[in-house]
Amino acid sequence: MDLIYAEATPPGRGGVSIIRISGNGSRAVAERLVGPMPEARHAYLRMIQDDSGLVDQALVLWFANEQSFTGDETVELHLHGAPVIVRRVGHMLAEQGVRLAEAGEFTRRAFINGRMDLSEIEGLGDLLAAETESQRRLALRTSSGELSRMAEKWRSLLIRAGALVESSVDFADEDVPDEVPAEVFDLLDQFHTELQKQISGYAAAERIRNGFEVAIIGPPNAGKSSLLNRIARRDVAIVSDIAGTTRDIIELRIDLKGLAVSFLDTAGLRTAGDSLEEIGIERARQRASGADLRIHLSPTGVIDTSLWQPDDLAVQSKTDQGPFRPGLGVSSLTGEGLEELLETIYSVFSVRSANAAVISHDRQVNALTEAKSAVNVSADMPAELIAESIRQAAVSLDRLVGKIGAEDYLDVIFSSFCIGK
Repeated sequence: MDLIYAEATPPGRGGVSIIRISGNGSRAVAERLVGPMPEARHAYLRMIQDDSGLVDQALVLWFANEQSFTGDETVELHLHGAPVIVRRVGHMLAEQGVRLAEAGEFTRRAFINGRMDLSEIEGLGDLLAAETESQRRLALRTSSGELSRMAEKWRSLLIRAGALVESSVDFADEDVPDEVPAEVFDLLDQFHTELQKQISGYAAAERIRNGFEVAIIGPPNAGKSSLLNRIARRDVAIVSDIAGTTRDIIELRIDLKGLAVSFLDTAGLRTAGDSLEEIGIERARQRASGADLRIHLSPTGVIDTSLWQPDDLAVQSKTDQGPFRPGLGVSSLTGEGLEELLETIYSVFSVRSANAAVISHDRQVNALTEAKSAVNVSADMPAELIAESIRQAAVSLDRLVGKIGAEDYLDVIFSSFCIGK
């Protein structure tokens, strides 16, 4: 493979900038810049020099094959965090034939070298993109290999079941114990149950990863935009007494006690005054229908029954202007009732998140669904068909961790990685 390099720390001015070099021959390249580094995984204080003199003073480490993140020989140059130094060292590496890495290329090499499987890489990508504590915890479970360990356990069930079925086929004319077929189905039932648990928890995990959506809906002048601004603690939506001011959907994403939640300010629900407002109202209805939760906001507590779904919240607005009715209420002017409203929303989503699976990507749930469907077998099926079903389930597990069919996903996955990873 080519020798590659990239800045592993965020670009710009800082205390330290780290340049990572990977590929066989990385140590030799670095030693031409800084001098000898006898032992792997030891830090050396070295001077980086070129023909013009001293470039920087750096802390340098190197890692041998099989001891680095990528699995290839790797060097890290810990430089002073000045962009001009990073650029100069980059030019010096390029002069030695080391090219700038592509996005995610270090992680791709870790996958090729067997240091990580595809599910762990997806978890790493989620970890790098995590904005909230719940996203961090979910991503860390996958990136640390929890799903991979589950897949290995499921594989062992299939191996045991497959061996028993193959024995019944190979020795059909001999005295095969009656309990063998029963054990096969017990193993497949366990396999089926454990996969179904992950599949059932996929929706919650996917929402944790991508974030929940809360649509604020109601009639014109109900205070929807004012509520959005109050949640944001800044003006993100235009507030006006003129009905129909909000026509497009305005989104606000916040960290709600560790959960990523997007609030949607929508057009007032009424008979449209013109064609543009009609488009806005239709968009509001469509987006509200697909949201995870709806706040039905109005000064009178009226709700739109056509959009009402379980867990929805009927909230009285403008409680500072009139009598407060029993239930949830909020004043966007004073902030009264806002904390209670946010706490209620969090309670709804925390319950939904309680049984979140480890899997959180479409690719993963599709692989598990295929594996589960493959073992829908019965005792009256020929042993040869049962054996083939088990083999098909094993293939789907291989697809889950990227042992086969990974090429279809690599470019998509790595396109979201930064260049230094």
